[in-house]
Amino acid sequence: MIPKIDPHQFTFPHPNEADENGIVAWGGNLNPLRIIKAYQSGIFPWYSKDEPILWWSPNPRLIMELDDFKVSKSLKKSLKKFTYKFNTNFSLVMQKCASKQRKGQNGTWIQKDIIQAYEALHSMGIAHSIESYQDGELVGGLYGLTIGKVFCGESMFSNKNDASKSAYAILVKHLKKWGYDFIDCQVPTNHLKSLGAKEVTKDYFIDRLEKVNLDEVKHTWSIDLSIIH
Repeated sequence: MIPKIDPHQFTFPHPNEADENGIVAWGGNLNPLRIIKAYQSGIFPWYSKDEPILWWSPNPRLIMELDDFKVSKSLKKSLKKFTYKFNTNFSLVMQKCASKQRKGQNGTWIQKDIIQAYEALHSMGIAHSIESYQDGELVGGLYGLTIGKVFCGESMFSNKNDASKSAYAILVKHLKKWGYDFIDCQVPTNHLKSLGAKEVTKDYFIDRLEKVNLDEVKHTWSIDLSIIH
C-alpha cells in the first residue's frame, strides 16, 4: 500500500519503497520546504487535476550529463536567432508550459497549486526559468529547480522552432561554467534522449545524488554573453 504523507512532517519513504509505477507516497501539501526535501531525496510531485498529490521516484530515471548535450548544426544556427534571459518571466514560462498541447496528454499537471508552489520556490532563489526571446517576445523556455549542484528540469515550451532547445543549450553552457554536476530530467522522453540524455537505474541515480553537494550553490543567475555562441 502506498503510504500517505503526514502534512505536518517533511519526511518521505525511501525511493526504493516506490511501487512498480514509481509512486513513493501520496498526500501532504506543496509546502516549499517539503518540495525541497523531496528533490533532495530523489522524489518529485506529479499528479493530475482530480488526483491527490502523488510523489514519484521512477525507475529508470533520465539524466543529462552536461558534456553529453548534443548541439547539432541546425541548433547552432538557431542559437543565433534568439536572445536569452534568466528569471525575468518565471510565472509566464510556467503558464506557457501548462497551456502547451502535448501529444498523448489530456490536460496538464502544471495546475494552479503547482504554479503557486514553484513561484514560492522561485522567490526563495531555488526555482529558475531560462527564456528565449525573438523581437522582444517570449517564444520558448523552460524552468526547474536547483538542488545543490543538480538542476532538476521540470517542463519546457516552444512557440518557435528550436526556441526551447536553444534555451536548454544556454542553460547547459552556464551550468558547466558554474560547476554543476548533471541535470535531472526525471521521466524518459524521446525528445530529451535526442539531445543526449540517458536512462539510468534509480539506484544509480540515488547513489549519484548522494555524492553531489546538495547544499546551496551561490552564483548569480545572469547571462554570460561570452559563452552563448
